Amino acid sequence: MHMVWKIGLLGWVITMMSIDMAKVADGAVSENVMKKIDVINSMGPYLGVVVPNTFEMGPFLNSPSFVPHPHLPFLDFAGRRFRIGAVETRKVVVVMTGLSTINAGIATQLLLSLFDIEGVVHFGIAGNANPQLQIGDVTIPHYWAHTGLWNWQRWGDDADDELALESTGDYTREIGYLKFSDYNNTTNVSESTDNFLNRVWYQPEEIFSIDGQPEVRQHAFWVPADTHYLSLAKNLEGMKLERCVNSTCLPRTPEVVLVERGVSANVFVDNAAYREFLRSKFNATPIDMESAAVALVCLQQMKPFIAIRALSDLAGGGSSVSNEADAFAPLAAQNAVSVMLSFVNLTVPHVGVRPVLWSLMACNFFGSVVWKCSAGPLSTLCVAPVSGNNSFLALCGGSGVDGRLG
Repeated sequence: MHMVWKIGLLGWVITMMSIDMAKVADGAVSENVMKKIDVINSMGPYLGVVVPNTFEMGPFLNSPSFVPHPHLPFLDFAGRRFRIGAVETRKVVVVMTGLSTINAGIATQLLLSLFDIEGVVHFGIAGNANPQLQIGDVTIPHYWAHTGLWNWQRWGDDADDELALESTGDYTREIGYLKFSDYNNTTNVSESTDNFLNRVWYQPEEIFSIDGQPEVRQHAFWVPADTHYLSLAKNLEGMKLERCVNSTCLPRTPEVVLVERGVSANVFVDNAAYREFLRSKFNATPIDMESAAVALVCLQQMKPFIAIRALSDLAGGGSSVSNEADAFAPLAAQNAVSVMLSFVNLTVPHVGVRPVLWSLMACNFFGSVVWKCSAGPLSTLCVAPVSGNNSFLALCGGSGVDGRLG
């Protein structure tokens, strides 16, 4: 009988472990995480801040302008840490993407799917393809494109030949191409020779908008930043930025510049020839690996978007010895953070606004069902979410109230 009891207990433990594991299997949001998300969203809406990596996240988190929520400073989900807090008067949810367009797209979609986000600000550093600008300048493009989706044309075909699957609408020749033989080294030959790599044709992305019919594709190449956000960003021109790294200073003080276009792809560009091609073909200024992906997700989810990129290097167009990012990336990252923080403050309505001071709020949340209003001289409206979308409102007087929702 004792052995039977042990076997029965073991079976119960295994069953309960299986049930618990099932709650988080296949990427599903667990009940515990969902409760925390409900609490966070009850305090929204938020501005989403999307950061490429720790290099840019560090100076942002060290800024006194960012104040984490005292009781829910972050939520970890699906390998991402979503930081909850405020930048002066603006509530924000901050997420780091990691390197590449794939990571940027995943992180941005998770941000918009999980939280009550009304707009997205993306910032970071970038290579510079524009000879009129210098390292340290902060660029804000009107348009972004992903330049890493290609149709690689077979050897023997030329620009007048139809691409594979072009007739079905999968690919196009409308955007243009890069011909590899244009970049052959012809120093030791009398005339240019062809190249077996032929040419690659740049392609628009397939998108599926939330206001469209499911599984019916649309196409997008140049994705616009939000016009209202761009109008706000014009107020940042003339902003004072850092010029020196230790004793090494730039020729002039960096500037905030609204530019026409930026491009992204899963390529770190440190090549003068390709830099010049991106400039001449697309009129690109910043070259990075994430912004276009963030823009494409926001386009499909119909969320306003803007990207702020500080120029850290010349993308191969400078010294033949080393990339300038080795010396100036920290300065560029700090300038990007400074401009982003100033922009976030511009997004707040100026009527009846008061700073968001989490530490002074008399609302403390524990889990999803407990609320507490601390004693204080002023009455404070506390919102304590329960399961689902319901909320409990309590007006707490100076004596303080503590309770548990039933």
